Amino acid sequence: MVKSKITGGSTKLLFTTKVLNKYDVRYYLCEETGFIQTEEPYWLEEAYASAITKLDVGLVGRNIQLSETLARVIHASGFDKDGRYLDYAGGYGLFTRMMRDVGYNFYHTDPYTQNLFAEFFDLKDLGVGSSFEMLTAMEVFEHLPDPIAELSQMLQYSDSIAFSTKLQPKRKITTIDDWWYFIPETGQHVSLFNEASLRFIGKKLNLNFYSDGSSLHLFTKRVLATNPFERREPFIVRKARRLIEKFDRTRGGRRESLMQRDWEFIRKIISG
Repeated sequence: MVKSKITGGSTKLLFTTKVLNKYDVRYYLCEETGFIQTEEPYWLEEAYASAITKLDVGLVGRNIQLSETLARVIHASGFDKDGRYLDYAGGYGLFTRMMRDVGYNFYHTDPYTQNLFAEFFDLKDLGVGSSFEMLTAMEVFEHLPDPIAELSQMLQYSDSIAFSTKLQPKRKITTIDDWWYFIPETGQHVSLFNEASLRFIGKKLNLNFYSDGSSLHLFTKRVLATNPFERREPFIVRKARRLIEKFDRTRGGRRESLMQRDWEFIRKIISG
């Protein structure tokens, strides 16, 4: 029996699909939490031959959005704005560079990818046993073959972890086609979460859990007065912003992004 990587309990076979266009891989559903995991991912070395996949056309745009959102979360949560932060599995260092550019003392770590954008601001440049006000893990959790073990490793650096991962859709999932985020073409997404599974992890590790209900989340030992992901714009501000966005769309003030079209185009190419 395949055990859940979250609870250690039972799972059921959800479906089997082609990964990397060649391997028949089984996906399992945790019966207690709804967490979805692949079978043991023996293909990861091949999947990470390039750390950043050809399909990730939204990498730069997401980093811009995430840096803006996280700066607001740090303010809203009462974390030390002058403290030291660590971006875990931070890829090429783009997120670290962007957070430093807006005034936050971020450092980078990722043993599998060259730090191109935040050189000299790497974990290895600090002393052994360094601790941090907060650790960030942007688009990391879906890549973890053993989420509990990896999260325990992260907690050695900080007891507050802000992270992003897409939550499963509310509708029932029965096939690979029910959710685009499986992305079997790349073979890198091996752990897929819902809110229940993240809350289970928080309880298991004595962490409080906060979320925007979609893709941004926070584990922390601290008890926060409010959910830091909730935006509290006055009604008139929200209304004005929506009117501006509508004007942009209808009058050509903002051109339609080619990101989705590019993603579909590249997906067809790598799928053969």
